[in-house]
Amino acid sequence: MKKRFFLCVMLMLSSLGLWAQSDSIKIAAPTRTWNVKSAIEVESLVPMFITGGFHVGIGYRFDRFRIRLSVINGGSYDAEKAGINNSSNDFKRFYKTSPGFFFGYNVWRNLELYSYLELHTFEIEQRSTGIRKNLFSIDTGLGLSYQFFIGNVFYIQPGLHLYLRKRNSIDFETARYTIPGADFSPVLRLGARLWSKSR
Repeated sequence: MKKRFFLCVMLMLSSLGLWAQSDSIKIAAPTRTWNVKSAIEVESLVPMFITGGFHVGIGYRFDRFRIRLSVINGGSYDAEKAGINNSSNDFKRFYKTSPGFFFGYNVWRNLELYSYLELHTFEIEQRSTGIRKNLFSIDTGLGLSYQFFIGNVFYIQPGLHLYLRKRNSIDFETARYTIPGADFSPVLRLGARLWSKSR
């Protein structure tokens, strides 16, 4: 009987000790992906690789602001289909290797509103003759996208881009091509956060 009583007392005391210890343990909440002071990220418009081109971007985030540099080559992707006004069925338009600069702001969590300046060189192909000529264009506009993180490193970033530009023209033997003044295009980027610092 004494042994049972002693055993019960010991179990009660040990459970009180565990309760006291668990009360003092503080579990750190995981850092939210949007709640970082600074971060370095790399990303790519993966559809460009499917069409034989490439895209790579590197970005730096400071608080809610984000700057990004990128290089794109569209391969066989026909950007003429994205033209809002006056896109032509008689021509194709391809992205040649071109740089871009992006400046964004996280308006809510990982929802980013951004503007950009891209120095595009387009290769214009006349469908009837197969003749190709280069046309330079300075494109600007607005983008809206959201970073969906898988863990704390990898992310998928779908978005929408509105490109605006001067309507430059180029002459072919039998026709004149005028580039659309606006493109509207969905985008899909895959990326990784290489480094980050919490607030």
